[in-house]
Order: sequence, then structure tokens, then C-alpha cells
Amino acid sequence: MTATYPARTAPAALTAEVVTDEAAFAALAPAWGRLYRRCAAATPFQSHAWLHSWWLSYGVRGRLRVLVVRAGGEPVAVAPLMLVRRPLPALVPLGGAISDYADVLLDDGDGDGRVAGALTEALADAARTALVDFREVRPGSAVERVYDRWRGPRRTVPDSVCLELPAVPMDALVARLPSNKAQRVRAKLRRLDTLGVWRRAVGPEEVEAALVRLLELHRLQWQGRKVTSEHLQPRFREHLVRAVGPMARAGDAVVTEFRIGEDVVAVDLTLLSRGLAGGYLYGAHPGLRERKADVAVMLLDACAEHTAGGGRGTLSLLRGDEPYKHHWRPEQVVSRRLLMARRRTAPLLTAALGDAAARRRGREVLHRWRERGEG
Repeated sequence: MTATYPARTAPAALTAEVVTDEAAFAALAPAWGRLYRRCAAATPFQSHAWLHSWWLSYGVRGRLRVLVVRAGGEPVAVAPLMLVRRPLPALVPLGGAISDYADVLLDDGDGDGRVAGALTEALADAARTALVDFREVRPGSAVERVYDRWRGPRRTVPDSVCLELPAVPMDALVARLPSNKAQRVRAKLRRLDTLGVWRRAVGPEEVEAALVRLLELHRLQWQGRKVTSEHLQPRFREHLVRAVGPMARAGDAVVTEFRIGEDVVAVDLTLLSRGLAGGYLYGAHPGLRERKADVAVMLLDACAEHTAGGGRGTLSLLRGDEPYKHHWRPEQVVSRRLLMARRRTAPLLTAALGDAAARRRGREVLHRWRERGEG
């Protein structure tokens, strides 16, 4: 069902609704896409194709809560949410753990903040007895404008670390390195040429087959080592294939095949938005490393080609603080967790903060233990 009510503090021209029906969520795609293009802060993880596909793979029936603020019938703000019961009752963003950033969509034309105010009021109404819990919020995200207007208890805590580079050509990325490291990278690029590695961006009609190859190569490259188990699940494959096809047609994703001769030796998925590009997932045949091909250099070279000319400001290495990423001298950007409660749900906020602090202490203890073990 779809519950509709006027936005309390917004002008009469603005209305807000909570979409709980899956078919209504699907039908929002065209208007959602127009709003997505009008929201400079949006990342690829806020596209309708990504989130609707995620819901089909991971959503729980009866828990959908998509807030839509309209002006004259056209959406000017969207908060894609779902209701969870555990560990605490909360409204959380769609996209889950497989999405690196969470956010809302707000029209860039909202100069006076009335749309943001209407979305804030709608969110407070929808929350009722639940906490509002936004994980993985990138600095500068649209939801920060909602957080700033929130009238009840609110707190922020650090979340994941992401590493970011400027969206410039590969030559410029190499030039940022110390001369000895830059020389090594250029040698690795020449090695790829010597091996005959070539690449091509596949067409939208080839995306499904290319993604199936990506996931098979991903499984091979991690065989016998610790891997993100979700990437091997059928539901993840179905989500990726369903989401990336429309995203590729819209220019929000690029799937690149790397070949030696006619043999596909690696496949990469890069996700794109107005301000950001990020290498999301890849699969590479183990034989590449045996032939002394530097896969990280190969992938970054391709990603830089896709992003440098698109006016995007950031080439994100996405979540994770892995040592190999630091070779490129990236900027460390810490995402935030935004917690918002109503007066009567303040105890939920306190409980969430306590749980976050306990988990942070646990990670610190584990990190120190590992450092002692390696020493």
C-alpha cells in the first residue's frame, strides 16, 4: 500500500508519501532517474536500478519504506529505506552491506531548504517508534541536510574508511607518486603491453555474460583464501546482473573485459555517478599473477580511462584500508553513521551508541593483538 499525507512544515505545493508497495517502487524508476541526475551528491548506490534490484534480492516483504517528496507531482526528494526489527527497531537505507555508500536524493534546486525540511518531517513521521540509522554516509552527502534539520536527539559516529584519488588520467596518477615508485608503475604498465593484455568495455547486451565471467574469475582468484562469501551467492549474482544492465545503458556503470589474445583473463565493474567513480568488483585469473602482471595497476589504468574525461571529481577506491591501495597516495575519507531519534525513542539511540562503541573497542583490541603477533 502507499500511505499519503501532507508534509507538515512544507509549502502546500509539496506533498510527502511513504511507498510500501513493491510495484509502486518499481514504477518510480523514470522519475527517480530524473531526480538522480539532479542530485550532485548521489553515488551509484542511490540509482533506482541498484536499489530496486537490491530489494528484489535482499528485501523482506512488508518492510519497504520509500519516502517520496513531490512538487507538482514530480519527485524532488527520495529516502529509500526499509524497516528492521533487530538488533533495534530502525529505519535503515536500502542497499545493505553490499553498497559502499548510503544517502537520500535531494534536488539541487532546493536552495531555500524547503524540500529538505519536508523530507525531514516525513522521515520523523515515518520513524514513529523506530530509530533512523544511516550507515556509510560520505562527507557532503544529501542526507546531511536532513540531519542538520532534525529536531530530536541525534548523534554521529565514525563508520568505514574509504580511500579516494582525483579522477585524472593514469599519467597524472603516476605523476603523484615519488619518482622511484612512479618508475616501477611505468614498468608494470609496459609489462602488461609485453604480455599483450588489451581491454574493451562491453556493450549493454553483453553485460550479463561478462558479469557471469567476472564472478567465476573472482571465485578462482580467491580459491583457498578468505573471500567475501556473499559475492559467491546466487542472490548476489542475480542482483548484479539485474542492476548493472540498466546502469550500463544509462552510463552509470562500465564493465571492462581484459584479454590476452581472445582469452578473457579479467573482468572489472566500475560504477559511475556525476561526481564519483569507483571500482566495485573484479575477477582476475590466477595465471595473470603467475605471469607477473600487476592486476591492481591494470585495473586502475582502466578505471582512470573511464573517469578522467567525465567531469567527475573523485575516483574512489571504495571501502577498505588495504595496504595496496595506499601505494597510490590516496586521501583517507571516513564515512559517518548518522543516528536520529524522536524524544520517545531516545533510549534506542543510547543503545545504538553503546553497541557502536563496544564494536569499535573490539576492533581496536583485535588490531593491537594482530600487531603484536606480527611483531
